Amino acid sequence: MAKAVKKVQFWGTGRRKKSIARVRLVPGTGNITINKRDIDQYFGLDTLKYIVRQPLNATETIAKYDVIVNVIGGGLTGQAGAIRHGISRALVVAGEDKAILKKNGFLTRD
Repeated sequence: MAKAVKKVQFWGTGRRKKSIARVRLVPGTGNITINKRDIDQYFGLDTLKYIVRQPLNATETIAKYDVIVNVIGGGLTGQAGAIRHGISRALVVAGEDKAILKKNGFLTRD
C-alpha cells in the first residue's frame, strides 16, 4: 500500500482596499502564479511585479518558494498590495524572519 505524501504548504490572506488575495507558498523555484496566469501575463507594469516580489526579496526567499495566488476585487494596484500582504503573512507562517517584514511595513493592512 502506498503512503500519501503530505505536501508542505503555507497559507496567508492579504487585503488592501477592496482586494482580497489568498496566497499559498509551496517549496519550489520562485514561480509566481496569479489567478492561474504567470505574473508577467497578469501584471503589465514592472512596478506592480516589484511590489509583489518585495517580501520575497526582503527575506531572500525568492528562489525558495513557488507562490500560487487567487485574488479578487479592486484594481491592479490594490491587488498587488493585497498579494504582497498575503505573501508576507504566509512567510511568517513558514517561519521566515518576521522582524524584516514588519520593519518594511509588509504585515500592515492599509
